[in-house]
Amino acid sequence: MRGWRPRDAIRGVLLTLAAIWAATPAPAQAQRQSAPRNVVLILSDDHRYDFLGFMGRAPGWLETPSLDRMARAGAHVLNAFVTTSLCSPSRASILTGQYAHRHGVVDNTSPVPPGTVFFPQRLQKAGYRTAYVGKWHMGEAEASDDPRPGFDHWISFQGQGVYQDPTLNVNGVRGRAKGYTTDVLTDSALGWLKRRPDGRPFFLYLSHKATHAEFIPPARYQGRYAKETVPYPPTMANTEANYRNRPRWVREQRDGWHGVDYAYHGALHFDTFYRRYAETLLALDEGVGRVLDYLEQSGLAESTLVLYTSDNGFSLGEHGLIDKRHAYEESIRVPMLAWAPGYIAPGSTVKGMVRNIDLAPTILELAGAPVPPATDGRSVLGALRGRPAGTPAELLYEYYWEHAFPHTPTVFALRGPRYKYIYYHGLWDLNELYDLQTDSLEQHNLIGVPAYQDRIRTMRDRLFDLLESSGGMRIPLRRGDWQAAERKLH
Repeated sequence: MRGWRPRDAIRGVLLTLAAIWAATPAPAQAQRQSAPRNVVLILSDDHRYDFLGFMGRAPGWLETPSLDRMARAGAHVLNAFVTTSLCSPSRASILTGQYAHRHGVVDNTSPVPPGTVFFPQRLQKAGYRTAYVGKWHMGEAEASDDPRPGFDHWISFQGQGVYQDPTLNVNGVRGRAKGYTTDVLTDSALGWLKRRPDGRPFFLYLSHKATHAEFIPPARYQGRYAKETVPYPPTMANTEANYRNRPRWVREQRDGWHGVDYAYHGALHFDTFYRRYAETLLALDEGVGRVLDYLEQSGLAESTLVLYTSDNGFSLGEHGLIDKRHAYEESIRVPMLAWAPGYIAPGSTVKGMVRNIDLAPTILELAGAPVPPATDGRSVLGALRGRPAGTPAELLYEYYWEHAFPHTPTVFALRGPRYKYIYYHGLWDLNELYDLQTDSLEQHNLIGVPAYQDRIRTMRDRLFDLLESSGGMRIPLRRGDWQAAERKLH
């Protein structure tokens, strides 16, 4: 061959070998890229999605160093939502991967229906050691700390619990613990991790009381933000502009239990309420950091996935409201972080929608356990790893009227990538439609604008299609109900 030289052949071989070697991970790298065997799920209470220091949306003085650390070293799920913004239904949705109308825990007093299977039971069958530590809050209050199926180790307390010196049920035996509850629960979780009896993969569910109202920080953080200025959201002002085309029940709640003018029966001034919320978050964040520290120091970090999220969001003055239950963004959006060194890319952002019902199938896929057919959620494991994901483009939201809080109606909503449709059941009031792209504060209700009527009908039909198709509803609501209601209203 003309022009052929031996050195060219040698160079070609060397270049080929170099390419092969570069594409082949070293043994340590290959091991880091394998799926984690263990899972730690940390659940907080009432933590709104934007109260994370690294997001830069909350007040500039807010500190969340451990959660910021999770985001730097892992993935931040930017659009994480709950399907019901209330403690018990949301917790049941996390454990079943189902909507509230399917699993039947529709409010904070609903018992767990007999025969309900929680996903940790499936992890046990897959060979996992499982532990539950913290707030359960499903079923009757006097029995809500009893050990539940799916957990080899159990630590819980009754109802909402207390912030100081909690009485804990430890594997069926009740006793009083000393200390701040967030610290006690973190200590208990770490204690279990340190004394695991064998090398089997584990699942730890650490479920905090914090930051549940009424917010009580530990002594070491009380007054930390006492001199900081509280930023009032633009929609908090009691002006006609803020309440134009707003449902009547929203305005009337302003001076009620869940309104800014009489919050929790006037027990706290709004500014104090706001600062204590942020101070209570400090101890929670500290506890997250302690869990991460142990996993790193013990060598478990590279075989463990840590997920952090909340059972619902929380309004801090938006639309004159506090608390949750409604379908506005501050109520239905939650923080979500995923940390797994060597498995999830550091500093990554998941922009697709992830719902609390997606957690169960995600963890089951990671564990290699089957996902039951009656699961409403879908695995987002691929999305957490940066792959194009089949995450849902819409959220079905549901909240059912509670006897204890009659001022908040039953709420159904469909939230898509751009528009949100909110339907109120059981009262003659104004429904809502918002263009989230041009109106992120949800200030301008488009429900009566002629140009949007086709979109409203389409979203309303889709909303009820989802309610009717995702398993037999446990509530007496049918498509004809809203049709008859609208005929009367108009």
